Amino acid sequence: MSDTRPAAVAGSFYPGHAATLERAVAAYLDAARAPAAPGAPPKAIIAPHAGYVYSGAIAASAYALVAGLRGKVTRVVLAGPAHRVYVEGAAVPSAKRFDSPLGAIELDRAGLDRLCALPFVEVNDAAHAREHSLEVHLPFLQSVLGHFSLVPIVVGGASPEQMARLLDVAWGGDETLVVVSSDLSHYMPYEAARVRDRRTAESILALEAGIDPDEACGAAPINGLLALARERHMAVELVDLRNSGDTAGDRDHVVGYAAFAFREKVPA
Repeated sequence: MSDTRPAAVAGSFYPGHAATLERAVAAYLDAARAPAAPGAPPKAIIAPHAGYVYSGAIAASAYALVAGLRGKVTRVVLAGPAHRVYVEGAAVPSAKRFDSPLGAIELDRAGLDRLCALPFVEVNDAAHAREHSLEVHLPFLQSVLGHFSLVPIVVGGASPEQMARLLDVAWGGDETLVVVSSDLSHYMPYEAARVRDRRTAESILALEAGIDPDEACGAAPINGLLALARERHMAVELVDLRNSGDTAGDRDHVVGYAAFAFREKVPA
């Protein structure tokens, strides 16, 4: 990979023209549901990664919660599942920046080097080259946060314990936002998907790190976040839960989407 990883799914998963993309993301954020109750800004979120016509509204419901962190969060740890290239544990790129129609994002190379010290983390540019599970989040992050550095991680077969360790190393302080990318059930009838996705959401709300890949394609990074959130006594909120039958497409074979916000408890 060169110094810059080019956008791979611009023009397909989301608009490839900068002005059109800005308008689309702004519209999703403007329409996003307000938080159920006031509280501290999230330290971590889970948001989906399908094409914007399908999951953009659900992703926006999570990103609307972090808009107030603009100027405070200057670093984003972004972990999503490997769809195209097999990864035994987790993979980081060798690039110095990721490109987006909204501008290039510099990578936190020092942070990535720290992750490479973990025995289950490899440098694998092929795993990042065409992976959409990270890329689709970049325009939302750029729109709500402005300038930030990025720690991109493609996750394969890493265990919950390994992912919890990785996220703990990358966790940082108030300057860092953690984003886990995942859709939920895939290609089930509408009502069956609603039942399964509600059950998955209940497990996430209970911080039960036993999510199965059939329940969420990002099960590996989700389970790591859940294990670490339980260890850190974090609070988690379900922000949105829908599927493609609610947003676009038929209801015969839907994909589930959810947004969650994780907050660190303020010391008394």
